[in-house]
Amino acid sequence: MAKNKRKAHRKPATGSTTPAPRASLSADRVVAILAGIGLLITAYLTWVAWFGAGPALCAEGSGCDLIQQSRWSRVLGLPVALWGFGVYALLLFMATRMPPRLKRWQRIWFVSLVGVAISLYLTVVGFVSLGALCPWCLASLATLSAIFLWTAIKRPDSAPGPAWGTWLLNSVVVTAVILGTLHVYYSDLLSPREDPRLEALAQHLTDSGALYYGAYWCPACQQQSRLFRGASDRLPYVECAPGGRNTSMTLQCVNAGVSGFPTWVINGRRYQEVLQPEELARRSGFEW
Repeated sequence: MAKNKRKAHRKPATGSTTPAPRASLSADRVVAILAGIGLLITAYLTWVAWFGAGPALCAEGSGCDLIQQSRWSRVLGLPVALWGFGVYALLLFMATRMPPRLKRWQRIWFVSLVGVAISLYLTVVGFVSLGALCPWCLASLATLSAIFLWTAIKRPDSAPGPAWGTWLLNSVVVTAVILGTLHVYYSDLLSPREDPRLEALAQHLTDSGALYYGAYWCPACQQQSRLFRGASDRLPYVECAPGGRNTSMTLQCVNAGVSGFPTWVINGRRYQEVLQPEELARRSGFEW
């Protein structure tokens, strides 16, 4: 009888069917959602870069427009947005297809770290060199940063203690190497030495009284100067906007009637466009 009472007493506890708390949104699902947003942003910017259309919310001559036309909008001839699309696609794949293990977390964290570092580097370089910011690029940077921070705070308990410091150091070193390589690529440190013909043409333009008006933040001016490689320092260049974008032009440029960049004045004639060295040679009377 006592045993039956004890069994009866235990039944309510054993048979209790209290509803389980609703599961919170998993870390990987959040990463997948953010990666999907990043895919939409970069897919749109890639389409804009390939078809030459201006991005929405980016008026002609705005900071966004300057960034999209600058040398920092491409890597190895491909739009930076396309590389970003690949990063987001990789993050989405890892968040949805890889087995839920420690390695998956490490790879998501590392890829997002590299993505944030590169995006931040390009943002800073664009701002310092062109004095411009791109809202779309900032949106992508914010998305990558959100993925990185969310992944960091969701570090699994199974992450090994002593090995964590070594792995973190290795990740930072690899990221630094990638950034260093990117910086060398953009800084033209590996560009060929001066071409004797380009050097002679640049000197001829200077000696003949030609003038090349431009602005340091102007993407077209940077393109024009790069055509001369190492001989660009010999060009008869006149800086018209040393104060940066949205500042007054120098008096010399105002008096010359400069209204856009680059502007060439050769033998009294004005050319407001990027000119190939062969064309400059022909118009200035240089034997190419």
